[in-house]
Amino acid sequence: MRKNLNSGKEVQVLARHIHLSISKVRRVIDQIRGRSYEETIMILHSMPYQASYPILKLVYSAAANANHNMGLNEADSYISKAEVNRSTIVKRFRPRAKGQSYPIKRTMCHIKIVLKAESKKIVLKKKSEPLVSSFKQSQMRINRIRTERLLRRYERMAKNMDEKIIK
Repeated sequence: MRKNLNSGKEVQVLARHIHLSISKVRRVIDQIRGRSYEETIMILHSMPYQASYPILKLVYSAAANANHNMGLNEADSYISKAEVNRSTIVKRFRPRAKGQSYPIKRTMCHIKIVLKAESKKIVLKKKSEPLVSSFKQSQMRINRIRTERLLRRYERMAKNMDEKIIK
């Protein structure tokens, strides 16, 4: 955690060398930038992405640091800045057939989140609906289709059982 010298109402948290791709982390970060702390927690809990867990831990850490070190209430704070930067790329080699090798690149990233007090909140325009709602809608549609298929299958099975009993 670093305190910003020009503002006493701001907490910066940095997580370094996270073993995730920056593009995968960035799609989650874009959804929480400019939102309140509580709204961010709800979004991150409901997102189905692997990158949401380290970001959730980072947001919790920023809120705890703001509460302990500066006496800020986490309910009155929002994410003023959230950025993802490229880290080192770890290169490994996987053995292949005929004595050859195949390179494997594991990308890492640095995640930086700045938590500010609510009084200076800048209202950002909404770009679009968050990914969570479209994901939930598709899951609900898939579940409805599955239940309809199961009902049809059970009806066919019951019909076949009735025919066997009659014979």
